[in-house]
Formats: sequence, structure tokens, C-alpha cells
Amino acid sequence: MISTFVMQIEWEDAQRLARRHYEREQGHKAASKELSEFSDGEKPEPSPKLKTASATLSRNYSNFEMFVQQQQSQKKKSLYIVLISIHGLVRGYNMELGRDSDTGGQVKYVVELARALAMMTEVYRVDLLTRQICSPDVDWSYGEPTEMLTHGNTEGAGESSGAYIVRIPCGPRDKYVAKEHLWPYVQEFVDGALAHILNMSKALGEQVYGGEKPVWPHVIHGHYADAGNIACLLSGALNVPMVLTGHSLGRNKLEQLLKQGRDTKEDINNTYRIMRRIEGEELSLDGAEIVITSTRQEVDEQWGLYDGFDVRLERVFRARAKQGMSCYGRYMPRMVVIPPGMDFSSVISLNTEDGDSDGGALSEPMSPKPEPPIWAEIKRFFSNPHKPMILALARPDPKKNLTTLVKAFGESRSLRELANLVLIMGNRDDIDEMSGGNAAVLTTIIKLIDKYNLYGLVAYPKHHKQNEVPSIYRLVARTKGVFINPALVEPFGLTLIEAAAHGIPTVATKNGGPVDIHKTLKNGLLVDPHNQKEIADALLKLVSDRNMWMECRKNGLTNIFNYSWPQHCRIYLARIAQCRSQRKNWQDGSLLDRQPAIDEEYTRDSLKDVHTHLSIDERSVGNGSDFLEYHSKLQSVQENSNGSDIAGKGFWQRKMRKVFVIAIDSYTTDGKPHENMLKAIQNIVKHVKEDPSVHGPGFILSTAMRFSETIELLNSGGVDLFEFDALICGSGSEIYYPDVYADNASSGISKLQFCIDQDYLMHIDYRWGREGVRRTIARFLASGVEDMQHPLAIEEDGTSSNEHCLAYKVKDPSQVLRVEELRKNLRMRGLRCHVLYCKSASLLYIMPLFASRAQALRYLFVRWGTDISNMCVFVGEAGDNDYEELLCGALKTIIVKGYVEGNGSDKLLRGSGSYHREDMVPVDSPNIVTVDLSGISQALQQAMKQ
Repeated sequence: MISTFVMQIEWEDAQRLARRHYEREQGHKAASKELSEFSDGEKPEPSPKLKTASATLSRNYSNFEMFVQQQQSQKKKSLYIVLISIHGLVRGYNMELGRDSDTGGQVKYVVELARALAMMTEVYRVDLLTRQICSPDVDWSYGEPTEMLTHGNTEGAGESSGAYIVRIPCGPRDKYVAKEHLWPYVQEFVDGALAHILNMSKALGEQVYGGEKPVWPHVIHGHYADAGNIACLLSGALNVPMVLTGHSLGRNKLEQLLKQGRDTKEDINNTYRIMRRIEGEELSLDGAEIVITSTRQEVDEQWGLYDGFDVRLERVFRARAKQGMSCYGRYMPRMVVIPPGMDFSSVISLNTEDGDSDGGALSEPMSPKPEPPIWAEIKRFFSNPHKPMILALARPDPKKNLTTLVKAFGESRSLRELANLVLIMGNRDDIDEMSGGNAAVLTTIIKLIDKYNLYGLVAYPKHHKQNEVPSIYRLVARTKGVFINPALVEPFGLTLIEAAAHGIPTVATKNGGPVDIHKTLKNGLLVDPHNQKEIADALLKLVSDRNMWMECRKNGLTNIFNYSWPQHCRIYLARIAQCRSQRKNWQDGSLLDRQPAIDEEYTRDSLKDVHTHLSIDERSVGNGSDFLEYHSKLQSVQENSNGSDIAGKGFWQRKMRKVFVIAIDSYTTDGKPHENMLKAIQNIVKHVKEDPSVHGPGFILSTAMRFSETIELLNSGGVDLFEFDALICGSGSEIYYPDVYADNASSGISKLQFCIDQDYLMHIDYRWGREGVRRTIARFLASGVEDMQHPLAIEEDGTSSNEHCLAYKVKDPSQVLRVEELRKNLRMRGLRCHVLYCKSASLLYIMPLFASRAQALRYLFVRWGTDISNMCVFVGEAGDNDYEELLCGALKTIIVKGYVEGNGSDKLLRGSGSYHREDMVPVDSPNIVTVDLSGISQALQQAMKQ
């Protein structure tokens, strides 16, 4: 029966991997073929187009030596680097590593990285952003808004220089939330982080450049899936390059758990929110310029499992870029292997302090200093504390495989006779109060100690402080002991480096990062973590062979400085120097306090007029010739215009007011605006203006409709167009501002016009390959079942498309692929897009990665200072596929009942095996209020108070 069950698991595993391998191969072949068809054997001629972000965002492969020379010649500390690590308990002193599964090596890594980067010559400030926790269950220090890690003590550095932990509030203020349950609060963290970065960029600009321009982050670096998701959205809002470090990856964990066969995929998802985590990692790959890994194995065997990364396509794209050939919007982030550094300040030289003394030195220490208290705490467990100690330092997590280590020790008589075992498994008071998985592991270990009668041979102290860890290593080295990391899979293995720095030989798992560490340090042995005998034999070999022990110790101490923090930071800065700035001209001026100049250009036929005419005339850009003509016109006008400063003047003037965003998606089944939509707009505007608690409100209409459709709808209901400070059209693919211009200077007659935000078009152009996406979808339509598993019941809709939105009519909603499947197929071909169904699932929009209604609001925050926390969004009970994004974040959301019939486009977003809405939207958010029309006034008053 058991063998049949095992065979069933193995068969399902093989089928799953084969299916995924087939999908990836199809994506690779399709992308290669499409690029070949584009090139047609020749180097393509550059097509006339705007000087948009696509031209300025190509990666710069300049070498680090040039970067260093430039920095040294300037002798100016000017780099601002933002690191993000949101989960766990993060502070710079007395780190509670091992307190729970979220507070482990990653916390130590990011804190030390922040400190080390701040000490580099080029770096002015490093911010480590994490979540603010004001829970009575944790120390008060985790609620402090700011904590200094190190001050920039270089001559000439300003008061804000150095490294800091900055804690951003999100989610329940009085609760410590595990990382699996932080996902609904990601957008709120983004908005809080955005406000901090904008303020800090302005302050640093005062200190570094005398207020002439802000100091924008050089990169935003997300750590783990949650912070990667946050970094991606911040990168899109600020046009700042993004860097990603995964630390531990969801797809790899999912595969390991499925192989064990103890839980179904549904159970795993419910416990770990694994599908939301995987989507966070995929989105992080979409936005990242560089992915930093610790080992080559992480690149090939872990990131290689993702839709958004294919090492073969990455090489193809990089080769084309070097040859000056376009990839037509296709992109793969560059994987860079940089081993983590280590802080050697706590490592006391073993040669001078401990020497080559034998175990007898424990009772007669060479130093007159008293023994550290932790030594007595460990030695009290042993009958003979002079024997070599085998140290394992890890949380009692199943994946750390400590139970297998205890079994290996217990079943090897020779090993028990020669050595003691030390298990440092975090801190605990009561096993019953620990998390289920950790408690189960610890209980099993205690039972194994009893089973093998290991009393007097195994130490497992309940408490230790982080600053006592070096003393524990020194104790093990003093006894000529061994360090072991028997994890099933270890992403890197920082403790192996720490042990080597203290002169301790190591035994480690052969799965993951320890392979690369062993190649560098040559200070121990690798083992199969599932093989108890192999583990016992490796440990026995090192503790019994004195010559081998000494050789491994010497090799480790000799090679350890390959893992120093200065070395890590030098390589890090070299790599991020390749991330070319994405900032726009308007971002180089004084931030948030710059009033647009008004001059003669205000009255002439400028870019904004051309855009307006193109939109109102419904000129199609669906075919290639129209698109090139469209580009040419925009380019010629752009060169003779002042951009969109005047268009946004109203936003600058009223940036401190409350802004009300109407984003109710009410359409008929054929995609026409329902009469309820006009009623909703009229009623909401009326209620807001009549509410005594609201003074001077601003309005934004946010919709999936084209600009001309929006104007037609408003005019049909007699809505004053001047009510709106901005129109977000095409689901965030365009932003328009109302303005007045003199039709005839002598007549004095003024007319209303709407001006497109040209800067926004440039802003969202990042990684947008319109023609590449269009051809790929055309191939989908032609191949149907073969490539897409079932037909795409869609056809291109040129009249609904624009420069940054490809629109497709949905002929049969029951036959189309869901958004997650479409996105997967595009990612596998290197295309990074925002995909959604809208207008009651009558249209499919494919847009640039950072084009969305939610991101458009963040753009207005960055561009004009319209703080998101001062925004209030009105939505219906359902909506387009981007509906969930409008329910999150720092903005206030009022769900108005009765205006939207049906369930919008929700059913086409995700399948049953994916993540759920509660993984995106907080169910208990105080920022979300549901009312009917009669309750709008009360909801407004509540929003005003917050």
C-alpha cells in the first residue's frame, strides 16, 4: 500500500515536471522564432519613434573601473540606496535570530549589508525599509520609526548620511504578522515607502546638491518575494532600477513539499500562501534589472523553474543588445552571483587567543579572561565536555533536517564515543507556545535523545543571545570540533562561512549554496542530507583525523576573506553601475515645490493639442504604417514643446486637498458604458460637493474607456468637464488634464481642451515592445490549440488601441485564457506586460508592465505631489481585472453598492489553483467602507477623519 502511494506521488511529480518542461520549451522556441522573423537575417534599421524610456533604459555594460574612476575623481558621496526586507523582526542590535521562522539569516544579512554599503566611498545614504511593529508581544524597539545603523562619518557628509532602518507602518498596527499573511498589505507598504523616499530624496538633494535637484535612489533592492513585489511597484512609480535577491524561492519550496507527499497543493497553498508568493517572485522578475544570487546553483536549478527567467533566452537577448539589435520588448533580468559577506569584527583571532591547544585547554584557559557564560550553559549538558563538539546552528525547521543529524549521531557508536553534539535551535520558553512545525521538530529531537540514550552527549540550550554566537564558535574550535549544516536544501549557508572564519572545519549538504562555498574554502566535506550513514562517516572522519582537521581549518582561515563585506560591496557596486538611470527630466528639478512656468507656448498648437485631436478623431494605431506616422508626429511636436508642465498646473496648485477618484466599472455585456456609470459619476460628484466636511475637492475619473468615449459619456449627461482635474483613460495607459486656451487672441474667447501627459507616456514606456507583443498575440491567434491549449476567442480591435495599449475584442468569454495563463505565456517569451480583461470581459487589454490605474495614481503622487493618503477612491462591488489593486494601499476606498451588475471581469483573472482575493485585499482594512448611495455622506465623513 505504501509503495503504491509512493509510486503515485512519483508519477504525479514526473507528469508535473514534464508538463512544465514542455511549456518552457514552447516559450523558448516561440521567442527565438519571433526574433528571427523580426530580424530576417539582417540588423534592423531603427524605426522612427519617440525618444522615450526604451531608448534610455537599455542596460549600460560599462565596467566598474570606469565607474570607480569617475567617483574617485568627483570625490563626492552621492549614492542613495534603498534596501527592503519587510518580514520578521529587524533591528541593528541584539537581533533575535531564531525567535521564529521569519527572523533568521536574512535579517542578519540585510542589516550587515546596509552597514557595509554605507561605509563605501561612493555611498551617501542607505535606507533599510521594513515593517513597523507596535505589538505588545515584541520589544518596543520594533515600533521606532527610524534606527541609525551607522553614521556617515566622512568629512563633508551631511546629517542624513549613513545607514538607517526605516520602519513603514502597514497592516494591523498592534500585531506581529507572519510573512505568509503580509501579502494583503504590500500595496500599503508601497505607498508608505513612496512617501518616505520622496521626502528623503528632497532632503538629500539639499545636502548633496544644495537643493538644485533631488537625490533619487540609485537602485531599489528587494529581499525575498514580498519585498521584491514592493520594490517592483516602487521601481515603476519612481523609474528607478530594481535589484532583487530571492533568499528562498517559492517554486523550489513547492516542489520539495509536493515530493514529500504529506500535503496536497491546496493544503500547501493554504498554509504557506505559496501561489501568491510565486506570483510575487514572477512580478519581481518582471521588474528587476539584476537578480543577485549567492550561487550558480540558485540560477540554474531554482530561478530556472520560473516563467520569467530562461537562461538561454537571457543569453540571446544579451547578445542582441550588445550587437545593437532590438529585442522588441523582450527582456530577461541579468543573474549575478555575489556571495554574501560576513562581519569579521566579532571574530577573535584563533591563532593568538586559542592557538592550537587541545581539549584540555577548556579547564585551563590560556587567557586570564573568564569563560563566556554561554560556555557553561552548553558544557553543563555533557558528561565529558573535553571531547570535540559537533555544532549545528539552525531553527528547528523541518527543512533544516536536524532530526536526521540526531539519528546519524545516535546510530554511530564511534561518533558518540569521540564527540559531543551541540544543537543551537533558536530561543524558546515553552515548546507548546512555539509554531506547529518548530514545536514538532523539537519534540521529535527530544524523543530521539531519549530513544538513543544520548543524555550527557547532546546539548540543546533554551536561550542564547546573538552576540554570544561567536563565543559558541570559539568553544567548538577550542575542542577541535566540527560545524554541520545538514539542510535538505540550503540557498546559501552563511553559518558555514562564520564557522570557517573561526577556524572550524565543516560538513554540509550537497544541495544548494554549500557546494560553491566548499569550492572556495576547501575546508570540509559535502554529504547527501538524506543519508544518515554518510553524515556520520563525514563527521567521524573530521573529528578522528587530526591532520585532516588542521588542513581544513587552515584552508578555511586562508580563503575566508573572499566572503568579506568590503569585497561583496565592491562587486555589488560594480554590478549596479550597469543599471542606467531611468529618471526623467521633470524628476531632476526641485521635488514637489516646482511651479510650472507659464509663457507664450501656452497658447500655441503644441503636443497636447495633437494628442487631443488624435484621440477625439479615434485615429487607429492598430496597423504598422499608422503607428509610424503617429510616432513621427509626436516626435516633431515634442521637439518644439514644453511637455506637460502646463497640463498639470491644476494638480500642483491643489496638491494638498482631498482628491476623489471615481473608478466604477459599469458596462453592458457588449462593453458599452451602462447608464448606471453616468448616474454614479453624477451622484458621487454631487454628494462630495454638498458634503460640508469636504472643502475644495478635486476629482479624477479613472476608467477603461478611450478618451473619446469618456468625453462622449460625460457630455451625454451634461457633466461639467471642468469638474475633473485628470482623466485616467484606457485602464491607465493615458492621463489627460483639462485646460483652457484662447481660441483667438483678439476675440478673448476661451475653449476647453484636454492635454495628454506626455511625461506619463514616457514613464510607462519601460520595457514596452508594442510590435513584439502584437506579433506574439497574432501567433497565438494563428496557432490556437497548439500553443495555447485551447483557442483564443479574441480578435484585434484597432480602434480601442493606443500607443501603450493593445486592445482585443473578446468573442466568447467562456473560451479565452485567464489573465494568469496569458501572462505566463508572455513571460515565457520574455515579454513583460500588464494584462487585464475589462468592460464586462468584452475587451482584453495588453499594456506596459507599469501601466495601470493604481500605478497612475502613484505617478500623480510623484509627479505633482498628490499624496495617495489624501485620495479617496469610489468603486463598485465588482469591476475590471485591476479592481483588486484599487482596494489596496494607503488610499481610502468606498465601495458603492447598486451600480455594477454581475461580477465584472473577475472570473477571468485566476483559476481555482491560484491565490485568492484575500491574499491581495485586506479583509479587515479600516480604509475600505461599503455603502449604498444614501450612505456616501457618512462614508465621506469617515474618510475625512482618517
